Amino acid sequence: MGIQRRHFLQTTGGLALAALMQAQPVEAAEEGFCIPDDPLQALMAGNRRFSEAWRRADQNNWATQQAGNPDPRCFNSPRALANSQHPWATLLTCSDSRVSPSWVFDTTPGDLFVIRNAGNSAFDEAIASVEYGVSVLKTPLVMVMGHSGCGAVAAAMDANPLTPSLDRLIQPIQESINGSSDLAEAVRRNALATASTLIQRSAVLAKAKTSDALKLVVGVFELTNGVVTLIE
Repeated sequence: MGIQRRHFLQTTGGLALAALMQAQPVEAAEEGFCIPDDPLQALMAGNRRFSEAWRRADQNNWATQQAGNPDPRCFNSPRALANSQHPWATLLTCSDSRVSPSWVFDTTPGDLFVIRNAGNSAFDEAIASVEYGVSVLKTPLVMVMGHSGCGAVAAAMDANPLTPSLDRLIQPIQESINGSSDLAEAVRRNALATASTLIQRSAVLAKAKTSDALKLVVGVFELTNGVVTLIE
């Protein structure tokens, strides 16, 4: 079978835990965070652990396939992924470090085509990327996912001036939340508005939705309990 997350964690958990224990916390440790002294070193060490598990998964997948017992529900062979991809869902979500779709939905490489920006807005580049996911990769499902405590939405609710780039970033969010003073409600409004924008500004997506080639849904990820709730 493919790299199943639970198996992946079991096979790499010891290495990951050792690295976590070696990381030297800074001030954030008082709040329960662990920050490495050398972020680049931590990134590359993590990639070494991942690539080791990736190679093992490829060997296991190949042996399973040769034995004539592949699992069609989860078979994402690294050998196959090196040449192509067949994701079954496209996600437009926030770039917040706490909102990783592969973890939120317990998926593995090759399952999700993900577009992220602060505030999960439908910028031109995001729309084009979603179009690619639907028209080229043929994903039958698109989810726009907001999340609780979104910093970009909170910034859009705040009157304090930002940098010119950040002002441009939050402008569509400000338009979508319509002066809401409740963050949770503003997050929902913003996610719904993004989904509407995808259809309004993309003939490709509108046609796919009308022909039932595409299902478009909106969800909100709750950081406190890990639950994604679908909203209308």
